[in-house]
Amino acid sequence: MSSIVLITVACLSLIAFLSAVILYFVAQKFKVFEDPRIDEVQAILPAANCGGCGFAGCRNLAEALVKAETFEGLTCPVGGTEIMDQVAKILGKEAPAVEPKVAVLRCNGTPEFRAKTSRYEGASDCRIAHSLYQGETDCSYGCFGLGDCVRACTFGAIYLNTETRLPVISDEKCVSCGACVKACPRKLIELRKKAKKDRKIYVACSNCDKGGPARRACKVACIGCGRCQKVCEFDAIKIENNLAYVDAAKCTFCRKCVAECPTGSILEINFPPRKPKADIKTETVNA
Repeated sequence: MSSIVLITVACLSLIAFLSAVILYFVAQKFKVFEDPRIDEVQAILPAANCGGCGFAGCRNLAEALVKAETFEGLTCPVGGTEIMDQVAKILGKEAPAVEPKVAVLRCNGTPEFRAKTSRYEGASDCRIAHSLYQGETDCSYGCFGLGDCVRACTFGAIYLNTETRLPVISDEKCVSCGACVKACPRKLIELRKKAKKDRKIYVACSNCDKGGPARRACKVACIGCGRCQKVCEFDAIKIENNLAYVDAAKCTFCRKCVAECPTGSILEINFPPRKPKADIKTETVNA
């Protein structure tokens, strides 16, 4: 009996040993070499896995950065220039300048400006609402206020204002990952160049209808009148599809367009109050 047990154990041990040897040689034959620098780069990245870089996660971006000859088209919007400089040192490459950006909502249609003409009773989801109808107002371009962008933001940079029913974006928390841009079914959120003191001038409207219908749907709608374009001395404003657009790269923050806009659709954010114009009294002197 004992000899049978010993033979069985010996056979099993031999099979296990041979299997281990075979597996070892197979693993060596088909193993895939992975550059150890990938782990180093991944350790530096913020591990947000937000997809703002265009990849599924930070690991995928790290692999692309290591394999690429240059960083052209590759960047981490969350980490910014500081992170990319560290990555460049590891890989011995030149780091690109990462232009800081911030998300803005191109809609200012609060209940004060957009009259409610219907009532929505359904899932609290912007995409579902967008697929069903134009919204609770006559504006078929405006924000639903159901919070898809809020849920998409993993950095807590967006919250829904219960009074205005519009999302509010925090300049301090926004990392320009672009998740909110992708989440909005009406493409109302845009990543714009971040200026000093977080100042911004942009058209808070996305209505492409002609002036009359647009104004009837919302009091602060852009009517495509072109007055802002005419007053701009820096060619920073264009009118397309009845809608004005301010180019952040050309805008010098002179604010002439803001003062000229008849509907107030152009917003100026984080600017000091305008100085009141002095009343100039004139007297007529009879010669």
